[in-house]
Amino acid sequence: MPIEALENTVDALRARLAQEKRLAHDFRLDRLHLEPDGILTFEAEAASFAQKKIALGIAAAMPAIEGIVDRLHVRPAVRMGDAEIRAHLRRIYSTDPTLAGVAVFERRGETLAPVADIAQPLGKLDYEVVDGIVTLNGSVNGLTVKRYIGVLAWWVPGARDVINGIEDAAAEADSPDRIAEAVRLALEKDPYVNDAQVKIGVRHSVVRLTGLLPSEPQRDMAETDAWYVFGVDDVINEIELLA
Repeated sequence: MPIEALENTVDALRARLAQEKRLAHDFRLDRLHLEPDGILTFEAEAASFAQKKIALGIAAAMPAIEGIVDRLHVRPAVRMGDAEIRAHLRRIYSTDPTLAGVAVFERRGETLAPVADIAQPLGKLDYEVVDGIVTLNGSVNGLTVKRYIGVLAWWVPGARDVINGIEDAAAEADSPDRIAEAVRLALEKDPYVNDAQVKIGVRHSVVRLTGLLPSEPQRDMAETDAWYVFGVDDVINEIELLA
């Protein structure tokens, strides 16, 4: 791709990002670099995971961009060191009943330490934290469990990003129903959301939330939980507030 075409593509992307209203609040763009082969390096800090996904979606929709090196991280709700984030993950992954039967290990460099060691595990999870970025690997039985593990990592307030490389040992075919199942599980498990009157619809990879919740914070949290689910590309929040 000629240099002029590269520059025009980057300028057009900057313009589209600037025009997106959902990126108007506290989205910091640090660097966009497009290689001649169409690979974009995208460096930025987002105020939320939703902003990250929206920005990446805008970039991916550009015809000249063939791939993205994702260095777009989320500004954490609470600043935490890696040790503190690991402590949260250690507690969450070793006590959550949904993960009973999954052997859990904590990776630090070349060292892999058992957190929940099981004689005959139904799956394996290992996690690593470097500079606030959580990397998940292993193999579990089903896409819903894989997605839920990722949501749990995002719930740690110090997490800046979550890279979910867990394999699905069941090799399930993904579908809108699978995504809806994972969103429902996340809402059910979130202690701050009363999901009994929330309905979930999924078309392709877009989640639509409807129903009723008692407060604006719960409405926002339900939307955030849906965004956290691996494979979700957009969330339409039509939840109404109880009178």
